[in-house]
Amino acid sequence: MGIQTTLDALAGAPRIIDAMRLADDLALEARRDPGLRTLRVLSAAIDRDDQVVAIAAVHALAGVVDQQASRRLSGLLSDDRPFVREHAAWALSETLPRIDAIARLLALVAGGGFTGMLAQDTLEKWSGAVGDPLAVAVEAALLGVVEPGARTRLVETLGLVRQPVADRVLVEVALDGREHEDVRVAAIAALGQRATSVPVTEALERLADGDGRLSEVAHLALVDLRVVESHPEDTGGGLTVAQLFLHADIDPSLSAAGAGDNGGIATLLVRLGDALVADPGAHVDRVLTLSRGDATRAAADLLSIGSATGHVYGHVPLSPVPVPSASAWPLRVTARRGIRRLLRAAGRVDVLHLRMADVGSLAARDVARERGIPVVFTVAPDPHSIIQSLDRSGALTRSTFGETDLAEHFWFRTRMVQTLAANAAHTVLFPRPELARDMRELVGIDVAAYPERHTIVAEGVDLEVVDRAVAEASAASPVDAAPVDGLAALLDDLPEHRRGLPLVATVGRLHRVKGMATLVEAWAASDLADRANLLVIGGDLEHPSLDEREQLDRIDAVVPAASRARAGLLLPGHLPNGVAARWLAAVRFGVPGRAAPRGVYVCASLKEEFGIALLEAMATGLMVVAPDAGGPATYVEDGVTGVLAATWDPVALASAVGTALDLAARGDEGAAARAHDMVAARFTIQGMAAALGPVYREVTVHEAELLRAAGPVT
Repeated sequence: MGIQTTLDALAGAPRIIDAMRLADDLALEARRDPGLRTLRVLSAAIDRDDQVVAIAAVHALAGVVDQQASRRLSGLLSDDRPFVREHAAWALSETLPRIDAIARLLALVAGGGFTGMLAQDTLEKWSGAVGDPLAVAVEAALLGVVEPGARTRLVETLGLVRQPVADRVLVEVALDGREHEDVRVAAIAALGQRATSVPVTEALERLADGDGRLSEVAHLALVDLRVVESHPEDTGGGLTVAQLFLHADIDPSLSAAGAGDNGGIATLLVRLGDALVADPGAHVDRVLTLSRGDATRAAADLLSIGSATGHVYGHVPLSPVPVPSASAWPLRVTARRGIRRLLRAAGRVDVLHLRMADVGSLAARDVARERGIPVVFTVAPDPHSIIQSLDRSGALTRSTFGETDLAEHFWFRTRMVQTLAANAAHTVLFPRPELARDMRELVGIDVAAYPERHTIVAEGVDLEVVDRAVAEASAASPVDAAPVDGLAALLDDLPEHRRGLPLVATVGRLHRVKGMATLVEAWAASDLADRANLLVIGGDLEHPSLDEREQLDRIDAVVPAASRARAGLLLPGHLPNGVAARWLAAVRFGVPGRAAPRGVYVCASLKEEFGIALLEAMATGLMVVAPDAGGPATYVEDGVTGVLAATWDPVALASAVGTALDLAARGDEGAAARAHDMVAARFTIQGMAAALGPVYREVTVHEAELLRAAGPVT
């Protein structure tokens, strides 16, 4: 098409997501014709007010193999626009190293955040070719930096330089009692990745003899340093499957479900791991579920994870204070080391299943590549669907995309999804009404081209938990029904005149994407506030994360905290999974004297690829409100078992909730049974395990064939 024609097509694309996909074509044309005019066209595009075009041009510039183009890209590290600096730091990772860019990249690393992570990744990729000058530059940068966070990031970057020139400074920092603890931890962790030498080993052994955090990290570094690779022979037994979600401290009891980032994915991984090892047909002997944890737990895991069978949990030490997923990208190096350590200790791992476009998957992808572990990736149009929704609503425009991208990392995450999908041994897809079209138009994947590489697998819920809760609620007498694990006490705070109203309930993380504050706003601004009380289950109210704080502030702006009960708004925070199931059963059957029966459940998410909590609510027999796109549209019968709506629109959401209350008031037990039976037939966790088992086996067989065909690697 030519560089100008492609640029015009990108600028004229009707949707932002279309323009983002055309960015690949722009980069291709830039590589095809790396002339002076191409450089001029791209330079002019970078200066446009259309920030989508500007970002696309930055990345296309990286494909122009030319000194002027390289110099221009390096110069963008000093651009006045932060989003341009960020994308320039990322784009430089695809070019040959430039010595003149190292100092500016290190300044971005010191500044931290997502931009710092991208700059560090670029320097790591360059380090093989320019390790010695990079180490010298880091040492020089440390002389002028005092702030502990910045020093920590610089020392971590020095640890990525493989050449021995970095050893001396790392040892000095690790042993220097004047340094901040975080800085010393970064140096100690890096020493565990070095080639074994007397100074490195002696320093780590000395530090390990102490106590506290430094000693814990030193013990792990010694494990890394002394690791002996083992490659167990295939004994013909069942498979070992690894899965992970690093933004939650996952425990088998699911006691913290709904707090921070500990949402439906944490519940799913616990239930799925149990179901896989319990299903003889899956041929899975061991499931390794990796999540967040401290260094002490991580060290203890290493002693047992190699020999344990069944569903085994391993912990990756990230930071002393939990970090929300959107802010966790700078933990890439720490996450990678923790994942590598656990998978080494586990011995043979046949398949690694990744599900999220997050820092855990970013780090795990690198480890899988190092260790030759095939990856199964669950592909969902995320953040593609969010971009589409925000674009449709007018909340995201071409002139503001760059600023929004600084916080949401849309461009990086969409590229990450595409890369993971393209390199996966097999991809898993969620059911969607227009699956092939959405994958093609939103993600750029043609599932019909290689159908053998894709499998549609619905997520599942544990019906035993739900059925037990429903049985208890439906059989209980008025006296017995009252307590319901603390729900009665919560309802007692309501004014007398509100205790005869039904409940509108929602369960999930307090996060913008989940639409909790939007639901409160829609409820409070309509007649819904007179028709029902609103029960929002989720979030850590005592120690809210930044995401939770944002949602709570929006909620408080509508209904001040001191007025919640008087207004009919109930915020109990997160609950254990089993308790939440019993509360939802109470929403359906009521709590005599405190809440009327025939309440409804609302999923107000901007996007919902599938909806574990939504399915649990339907299995409970509740009438539901759900997004009119994505997974829920494949199983919610509009007007029968629920109401589909544009949940991003508060007016449409309020109208849908009102309609759901009207439908629930009819008391149609047939609709409740229909919803339950649908979940039982199509969406159980056991059914999900049965569908994934053959996928894992097929990938393992194919991998064995590749190994045989390749022969011994020397």
